[in-house]
Amino acid sequence: MSIERAKAHLEKKGYLDRLIEPDEPTFTVEQAAAAVGCEPAHIAKSMSFVGAHEGDPAIIVVAAGDAKVSNRKFKDAFGWKPHMLPFDRVEAVIGHAPGGVCAFGVNEGVKVYCDVSLKRFEWVYPAAGNDHSAVKLSCDELFDACDAVAWVDACQNWE
Repeated sequence: MSIERAKAHLEKKGYLDRLIEPDEPTFTVEQAAAAVGCEPAHIAKSMSFVGAHEGDPAIIVVAAGDAKVSNRKFKDAFGWKPHMLPFDRVEAVIGHAPGGVCAFGVNEGVKVYCDVSLKRFEWVYPAAGNDHSAVKLSCDELFDACDAVAWVDACQNWE
């Protein structure tokens, strides 16, 4: 179960005490915001991308809940056009099912990047492995918790 992987990862990093498991679903940004009691922009959504060619590695970009990926900025940051990982392949490739995709406890080889759209907030709430979870972290803690490679600017203007 992917929440167990996420919990184990968060425990190893020292953030398991920040885990929130509301009764309400957290499948969408809006549901997650209502469940944890924050504005949708404070939800740190994890988006899965893969290159256009078979065998290209998958990546996760964690961005603010109100941010949308910019094709141009994404290509500038990564050198290739963004292709969302197909819904039916997400769990096998990333290690978490849609609705609970997070940057904690992902499959080996999946690189995680944090988008600068998050940096305007003191606290953000990424999912934690299923559709009834979140974890409250500062941006620096998020970067550490998900073993991020780098901060990137891959989203359209969100201000």
